[in-house]
Amino acid sequence: MISRARRIAIPLAGLVAIGMATGLMSTSATAQAPKDVVTKNATTPAAQAVQFWTPDRIRLATDMSDSLDISSKGVKGGTQTPDGPPGSVPPVGEEKTKTSKSKHVNLPNTVGRVFFTLPGANPYDPKSWRFCSASSVQSKYRNLVATSAHCVYDTKKDVFYDNWVFIPSYWDGNNAWEGKAPYGIYAAKTFNAHDDFVVKEDYDFDYAFVNVYNGIKVKWEKVGNKWEWTVKNVGRLGDNVGGQGFTWNRSTKVNVFSFGYPAGEHPDGDKPFTGRTMKWCYGKTKPMPEAPKYNLQEHVGFKCSFTAGASGGPFIYNYKSASRTGYLVGVNSVAWDTDGNDRYDHISSPYFNTDTYKVYKAAANRWTGNFPVK
Repeated sequence: MISRARRIAIPLAGLVAIGMATGLMSTSATAQAPKDVVTKNATTPAAQAVQFWTPDRIRLATDMSDSLDISSKGVKGGTQTPDGPPGSVPPVGEEKTKTSKSKHVNLPNTVGRVFFTLPGANPYDPKSWRFCSASSVQSKYRNLVATSAHCVYDTKKDVFYDNWVFIPSYWDGNNAWEGKAPYGIYAAKTFNAHDDFVVKEDYDFDYAFVNVYNGIKVKWEKVGNKWEWTVKNVGRLGDNVGGQGFTWNRSTKVNVFSFGYPAGEHPDGDKPFTGRTMKWCYGKTKPMPEAPKYNLQEHVGFKCSFTAGASGGPFIYNYKSASRTGYLVGVNSVAWDTDGNDRYDHISSPYFNTDTYKVYKAAANRWTGNFPVK
């Protein structure tokens, strides 16, 4: 197998809720995380992060085009297996209910774009303005975002990104001030990732969960050459857009949807996506081959031509269009060219197992609270 560096993360369900995770509500908001869970508060104050992302800067942010990709002849997979019994946590609003079916693919309100700046660089240089994809996920305080670890942590600088915000249901209007944040903007308070990604750069652990403050809606007005803002608190993320369920130790062969905001080009230079609106793929996962250069041994993937920008978007299992919810079973991590034609044809995620659940559980019990305006 030939590997070449370029990382892309993009997201991609009938589930019977087996082994409902009672642990979600069992720990206190201040409980210590397990030793292999890395927890770090954002260094950028929330107000500064949101205020940084003026409408014109959002329009100039670029995808993580220095993301990971892999060339491989064929897709003969590895030996990914569960490391314990399967478990699941239901989506927000479906803890004790059943939803109706829909014949259409309604895009989930939970999915959006995250914006951040690269650490150690001039934050006012547009080259450091980046975006990925992500999704709201169920948690005790309805304040949790799931994405790829490489969308929160810079393995070159060994530090978490700056000015990190999440905008669910993001869409790009014709003008810079049009309708980008219908449900508000949510600034990062706490990053949660696995030690094996942060320390070892192991992409079998390329997932992260971010606790965000309650959201705000921003009204921008340009006065002279400067943007001025007025803000309004809109409450918790999960109350506004819901949250996907979470599941782990499932079969490696399940039907999933992936959602995200692809924008990058294929290796041959073709650029079919713009990142302005959400896109989706659907397919059946299977184990992917090993990629030793990235310590990658336990990924699952399926046929999808997503490119950079979709990084961090969800793999959703048992997705129901009527409720726009399902179960998070992966996150977009790696794009694959399996036939050598310089076009991405598969997308993969780390296999969600008990290690993933540990990180999720630690994050799912953290309180954040209202957005600190000052």
